Amino acid sequence: MLPEVAEKEFAEQRLQDVTEALARGMYVQARRQLHNLPAWDVALLLESSPPKARAIIWQLVDADEHGDILEELSEEVQKSVIRQMAPEKLAAATEGMDTDDLAYVLRGLPEQVYQEVLKSMDEQDRHRAEKALSYEDETAGSMMNTDTITLRPDVTIDVVLRYLRLKGELPEATDKLYVVSRDDQFIGEISISRLVTVDPAKLVSDVMESDVQGIAVDMDETEVAKLFERQDWISAPVVDTENHLLGRITIDDVVDIIREDAQHSMLSMAGLDDDEDTFAPVLKSTRRRSVWLGVNLITALLAAAVSSMFEDILAQMAILAILNTIVPSMGGIAGSQTLTLVIRGMALGHVGASNQRWLIGKELAIGALNGVIWALLIAAVVAIWKQDLVIGGIIAFAMMANLLAAGLAGVTVPLILKKYNIDPALAGGVILTTVTDVVGIFAFLGTATLLLS
Repeated sequence: MLPEVAEKEFAEQRLQDVTEALARGMYVQARRQLHNLPAWDVALLLESSPPKARAIIWQLVDADEHGDILEELSEEVQKSVIRQMAPEKLAAATEGMDTDDLAYVLRGLPEQVYQEVLKSMDEQDRHRAEKALSYEDETAGSMMNTDTITLRPDVTIDVVLRYLRLKGELPEATDKLYVVSRDDQFIGEISISRLVTVDPAKLVSDVMESDVQGIAVDMDETEVAKLFERQDWISAPVVDTENHLLGRITIDDVVDIIREDAQHSMLSMAGLDDDEDTFAPVLKSTRRRSVWLGVNLITALLAAAVSSMFEDILAQMAILAILNTIVPSMGGIAGSQTLTLVIRGMALGHVGASNQRWLIGKELAIGALNGVIWALLIAAVVAIWKQDLVIGGIIAFAMMANLLAAGLAGVTVPLILKKYNIDPALAGGVILTTVTDVVGIFAFLGTATLLLS
């Protein structure tokens, strides 16, 4: 068995043992088992537990581990756990947290609780928290840590190496050290690998890379993630408008952003919040999901209203009612394919003003080609089935029109929503379904009314 597989099975077994101990009420044994679990496993156990079990687990966990566990929890579960904590205990838990994690926790607190937590902190931690919260949420400033090691350009490599040996350890994910002037202006960087392989007698200024641009402190976190992806960085410096070094962003924080963006897109397609807690209370989950169910009902009523405009022809010919669902269904599938690809392209930065027109043309061509193929096929099936070429021609025309509309809507809907700062993943599917339902029904029944009534 591969080592990583064995380790995964061992971790799953440990989690199962804790779960069984809790189910049997063996809290002393559960506490001992929880003490031996790493923070991320305890976080996984909390996220996998209903609210009552979650409260018990949190009480059994050692207070010294609270901070590490909070860092690993998803936002919604983190909030539910924090609500159980007194301000002074939360202040103690956040002591020693990385700056970005501290800001993340504090931003989720109600104002009154937030102020109480700040009062419970010592002066150093309070200053650190206020500094972390001074940067806007979802920017490079909110992601960065301040645990950077800086060098002066006029010292030798030998001095740097002796300094690092005296320091004893490096911050996590340190692959480079940053070079700054006396007033903390960022002027370059030197990788650890280069530091330990060059002549110790050389100056830092002789071996550093000086053509490095820091990340602007107000850059959007999604743009930061794209930079890391393109440049294959492990860490990167963050600077202000005057190029002062403020901190650094590390790959572990970027991975969190990428994962959150992917999760957001996936859940938004279903009309759910990206911080949806699987084990949230029934009423809370119902309230959240009802919003988009209500929106969907309105769009369904709109499609039904279009159908009702052709009630007379439907009453005369039952076959039209039978075939009426085919065209909107095909348009919905085709439009969803286009919509998903466009939203993905926008998230990756592939779709912009320079190529929008080409993309619209491409999807119209695909819609036309698919329209011809499937229109001919459905026309043949209906003509043979009902021995009626006219109905076959009607559904073929409606299929062609709706697949063209689906392709066009699949591209333009997310582009328009993005222009008005509306999340395409959240609202795009509902709008697209409305377009394909209305166009499909109107094209099919409208044409049938003209030719058959």
